[in-house]
Amino acid sequence: MRTRSGIGRRAGIAAAVTAAVIAAAAGGSAAGSPGPAIHSGAGPGWPKLLHPGDFVRRVDNPWFPLEPGSFWRYRGAKDGEHMTDVVRIAKGTKRILGVRTTVVHDTVLVGGRPEEETFDYYAQDRHGNVWYFGEDTKELNASGKVVSREGSFRAGRDGARAGLYIPGHPKVGQSARQEFFKGHAEDHFRVIDRQARVSVPFVTTRHALRTREWTPLEPGVVDNKYYVHGVGTVREFAVKGPVEKLHLVDFRRG
Repeated sequence: MRTRSGIGRRAGIAAAVTAAVIAAAAGGSAAGSPGPAIHSGAGPGWPKLLHPGDFVRRVDNPWFPLEPGSFWRYRGAKDGEHMTDVVRIAKGTKRILGVRTTVVHDTVLVGGRPEEETFDYYAQDRHGNVWYFGEDTKELNASGKVVSREGSFRAGRDGARAGLYIPGHPKVGQSARQEFFKGHAEDHFRVIDRQARVSVPFVTTRHALRTREWTPLEPGVVDNKYYVHGVGTVREFAVKGPVEKLHLVDFRRG
């Protein structure tokens, strides 16, 4: 499962003001933000550059709240086997490109045994947008030995960039790259519904946020994902490609 000149003094001021307005509308940073520049991988419609001063200390976007100590447990199926996904928010943080990121520990069990373990790194900007700064992931065999770390990346290394995981104020039609490490991590999302009905063991509502997610690295796979205000992700399932589905069965806020 599972991330941004004119002629003369008067013209220069006007251009700067226009750039600031556009950046704010997209939920990004304006020129002059403190700290070194961070290259965004979010794509069209989002700022190309960010700065550490653009970010706040906590991820409290109501569609994707990452309160330290919070816990989510999902159940579902993958390739005909039972799957469990356990997600916990670590109490510590990790600094990446000068930004203090929230650490999310994600463990996937298939057929009762751990198959994948990941540490994900998120940060929220002042407009409520949640950015994805990378992951350290490992796939495990039946004996628990690491067989692959494919998909691991860190913004700022080897050309990888932070992606926009979820907007602060989602609107139907909004789209972005959630992560960008060319050839390794290129997930995209598009908001397709703000009043979706969803029912899972933990919650039922008619006011969920629904997104479509895909990656050019797997052109035959498309997922739908549902988010509930104050909870986060509650359901995910493949609408194209191999059968894979998860739904939330337990949530405890930190």
